[in-house]
Amino acid sequence: MAASVYAKKSLFLASSTFRFASLRHAAAAAPAGNKGVKKFEIYRWNPEKKGDKPRLQTYEVDLNACGPMVLDALIKIKNEVDPTLTFRRSCREGICGSCAMNIDGRNTLACICKIDSPGQSTKIYPLPHMYVVKDLVPDMTLFYEQYK
Repeated sequence: MAASVYAKKSLFLASSTFRFASLRHAAAAAPAGNKGVKKFEIYRWNPEKKGDKPRLQTYEVDLNACGPMVLDALIKIKNEVDPTLTFRRSCREGICGSCAMNIDGRNTLACICKIDSPGQSTKIYPLPHMYVVKDLVPDMTLFYEQYK
């Protein structure tokens, strides 16, 4: 009796291992360039810079070398393309709210907003109805005063 229980367990483990190995090999065999390049149109403005006007600046990001969230793309742009891009971030888990911005017309957190298909560009603005400190950074002074 005990031998048949062990035989069933080992058969289960063997089939589970086989399924996992099949999935792993299928993922490795997937074409590397399947995600493509994504365009991001990002609001840029520095109110302290004389003569600077609000504008959208376009950046291209290779999604094969980037994480799945919009915040990952912003960090990649800042680190590799344009170090002057300014935005807030902190927890990367959707808890703190510091990366709140308007992405494709929706107020959301960049750390939990997945990058959509590469066919169309993603427009990113600071939160509406708030003063802009620089680029995607809103002035939170009035927000915190109302919170008291």
